[in-house]
Amino acid sequence: QVQLVESGGGLVQAGGSLRLSCVASGNTFSIKSMGWYHQAPGKQRELVAGISDGGSTNYADSVKGRFTISRDNAKNTVYLQMNSLKPEDTAVYYCNAKRIRIVAGSTYEYEYWGQGTQVTVSS
Repeated sequence: QVQLVESGGGLVQAGGSLRLSCVASGNTFSIKSMGWYHQAPGKQRELVAGISDGGSTNYADSVKGRFTISRDNAKNTVYLQMNSLKPEDTAVYYCNAKRIRIVAGSTYEYEYWGQGTQVTVSS
């Protein structure tokens, strides 16, 4: 099992910045990738940014150039630096981790979610 705890959300004016943190605990040695998703009221949960265990990153088009995802493997922590925030960034942000387990030649993937942290950007 993997437990994820997010922090860093809050209320900020448009153009401001926030940094989200997510600390993983438990079976962290087999985590393959981590990421941040967001979900606005009435909308589906969407990927914001992801980072692999090798450090490769990917971003949603809407946040490219504004958000940066990073990972500190020694601290089992992933960060999301959010700059130039817009009102449309308002959502609950969830940390995600994917863990791989290989048993008798078969690969199993497990997915874990944090409890979410609210980000509100006022205009």
